[in-house]
Amino acid sequence: MVFEQRTLRGCETAVATPKLRGLRCREIAALTLATSKLRGLRCGGIAALTLATSTIRGHLAGFMSHSTKKNNLLSSPYLWAGTTYFAEGFPYSLVRQISSVYFKDLGASLPAIGMTSLYGLPWTLKFLWAPYLDRYGTKRKWLLIVQALLVVAVLAFAGISATSAALAGGALAFLLIAILSATHDIAIDGYYLEALDRDGQARFVGYRVMAYRLAMITGAGGIVALSHYWGWPWAMTAAAAILAILLAYHVPFLPRPEREVRPIRAILLGKGRRHAALALLAVLIVTLLALAAMRWQPLRDNLARLAPVAHVFSPAGWISVGLLVILLLLLAVRRPIQKRLMASDSFYANAFMSFLAQERIGWALAFIVLYRTGESLLAAMSAPFLLDLGINKAQYGLLSGTLGILFSILGALAGGAFIARHTLAKTIWPFTLAQNLTNLFYMALAFSYQDILAGPAATRQASLIVVAVVHCFEQFAGGLGTSVFSYYLMRCCRPEFKASHFAIVSGIMTVGGTLFGVASGFMASSLGYGRFFGLSFLASIPGMCLIPFVPFLRK
Repeated sequence: MVFEQRTLRGCETAVATPKLRGLRCREIAALTLATSKLRGLRCGGIAALTLATSTIRGHLAGFMSHSTKKNNLLSSPYLWAGTTYFAEGFPYSLVRQISSVYFKDLGASLPAIGMTSLYGLPWTLKFLWAPYLDRYGTKRKWLLIVQALLVVAVLAFAGISATSAALAGGALAFLLIAILSATHDIAIDGYYLEALDRDGQARFVGYRVMAYRLAMITGAGGIVALSHYWGWPWAMTAAAAILAILLAYHVPFLPRPEREVRPIRAILLGKGRRHAALALLAVLIVTLLALAAMRWQPLRDNLARLAPVAHVFSPAGWISVGLLVILLLLLAVRRPIQKRLMASDSFYANAFMSFLAQERIGWALAFIVLYRTGESLLAAMSAPFLLDLGINKAQYGLLSGTLGILFSILGALAGGAFIARHTLAKTIWPFTLAQNLTNLFYMALAFSYQDILAGPAATRQASLIVVAVVHCFEQFAGGLGTSVFSYYLMRCCRPEFKASHFAIVSGIMTVGGTLFGVASGFMASSLGYGRFFGLSFLASIPGMCLIPFVPFLRK
């Protein structure tokens, strides 16, 4: 019985086993099919995710590429070379051009208005503190900090101009803006030399001139016009807004060509603090004394009595001449001084002595002083000459303010392009000659219209077309000369003292205009216009003769 039951169970198991195996096979097949579908779904999902990721990466790469291109465009020197020099010229215009209009509106006396020329002292004295911008921080950081301070100072001026202290407060505000603007110039010139190589410095020199001229027009024309309609508070607020817009562009997009070695705050430590304080104190004392002289009647009377001597040079001109004399004296005894400086390791003194240690620097100084001789004589007398030819003020304004500026900018742009392509050594001769040939064209114009110059005033007029052609050529050739001379001044700067050396040469370059421009009136009065313009061309020859001997042309 038991055996039968076991046999029966074995049979049932034998029968059930293939059924169970069939069920398992079907379940395994179903499970395998489900797994394969799941794997397919998973692979498809991974593929879809991979595709989506690659698409996102492509979009991000495109966006980053577009953003990089946009940043590269906004950081291009084609933009910042113009905006920085607009920012350099605009505060200068506020101080040197607008200050006289401002004080005239407030009822200041003519002698007091004439003393506003003393606001030019910080630009002449800027070589005193220029070495600190080379040693501490970076030119970019100095540029941004001083530009921000200029925005604050101009805004403060706008507020002061609306109060009862507008006259005295305005005088002090102009002084502060002048000192900041002169420091701003040092930083911008140094930054330009730091951020661009030699070819770039030549290529964009025309953009500098163009932007600077536009800034002067904006200040002397735009801000003065706003003051007529809206008053000085709103006009100066608009000036601060212009500087703020420039600052908002410069902060993110100005390239960073320098690495900071010493932070700016280090200037307040050790000897740097003493030297910086002395330099700033010298500027403040000289300028404050000059401003106080506005109210000192005996001094003004003595100056008027000594006018033939006292007004030969402006204070800034005297300082420029003094700087040249000091440099020449140092040049004569530079070797023993250099030995002592090597032991002392004074960066401040080295900034000046390193300039004098350059090869054939004496030839360079003579060339810098004499280069603008003929141009200075012509520039001083060109406006009176054209008016004496019967050109009225409206016509002269069109010639000088519109066509003249346009051709000056075109000349500077063309000059920069030619210098970059053909080098300084090949372009300095023809550009300098073109600038000085203008004097001969004015001489021919004077001799051609001798009857008009000799007759009663405003009875006849010279041909406006002929006058316009000569004047436009003068401005175009002047742009060529300015571009080549500016680039030569850059070549005179050693890499470790770019800002200091450019401050020195830019101060010396005004000596020629100071020495020769003031004599132009006496010469034209005694010789007549024709002979005067011929003599002014002869005065330009010594500077041209120095070109074969000057250094840095092929550097």
